[in-house]
Amino acid sequence: MNRVRSLTMIATLALSLSASTSAQEAALFRGEISDSQCALNVHSLTKSHEEMLKSKSGAAGHTPATCSIYCIERLGGRFVLVSGKNVYHLDNQNLPRKFVGEKVRLRGVLDPKTGTIHVVDMVAVEKANF
Repeated sequence: MNRVRSLTMIATLALSLSASTSAQEAALFRGEISDSQCALNVHSLTKSHEEMLKSKSGAAGHTPATCSIYCIERLGGRFVLVSGKNVYHLDNQNLPRKFVGEKVRLRGVLDPKTGTIHVVDMVAVEKANF
């Protein structure tokens, strides 16, 4: 009898946890797709591409997009969403590549513990229906 009661309690707890996890609805985020190196001041003093783009070598290119690609491919950065003063990590690193350096509207679920957004979809702001 106690075993049945214990199993019932465990099953109820498991179902309630899965229901609360799946109940998280996707939210809308707006910002610019950048790289973690520049956005988190790894090699930047201004949370921007400014220092990299002014370097004499020109290795990072001349636009925020080329700088982000350089920082990701050569310096170990990852795509992030910069929204105001917030920098969000993105779980999907393939989708942001075509939007790098652009302002986007992103739909996803934020994990507040890690600051990571589980990306559902993303569109450039110019294409977004507001």
